[in-house]
Amino acid sequence: MKTKTGELSISSPAFRNEGDIPAKYTCDGEEISPPLKIGSFPEGTAFLALIMDDPDAPKGTFDHWLAWNIEPVSTIAENSNIGISGRNSAGKTGYHGPCPPSGSHRYYFRIYALSHRLEIAAGAGRRELEQAMAPFIISKGTLMGRYQRS
Repeated sequence: MKTKTGELSISSPAFRNEGDIPAKYTCDGEEISPPLKIGSFPEGTAFLALIMDDPDAPKGTFDHWLAWNIEPVSTIAENSNIGISGRNSAGKTGYHGPCPPSGSHRYYFRIYALSHRLEIAAGAGRRELEQAMAPFIISKGTLMGRYQRS
């Protein structure tokens, strides 16, 4: 039984919601994952899942970071390898920083509170992750950052 008890909060000390993502976290910098703060865990949260994507990519939404079976922690440190990593749109696992070919793009960090551990293999893609977590999502939250190459 799923019960939603408010929205999971996600923020970053590196940039504000709808603000600019510092170059350090992009292909123009160190391309490491930004630090994230998570809060407002609903009762029953057993694990977290994370999807970072760019809906403004020229060929459709580009998945930058997929991770699941993350312990429900309030802080994900910068440059962390958390949980189990999925396959991003670059065909690799782990974090793939923003690198828009032109213009300003939006990058969504979507965090999900899950009631159960997911039984999918490392390297799974977004579709498999979304199907596996759908029955177990009890809350979610979103942080959006922007990046434009200079």
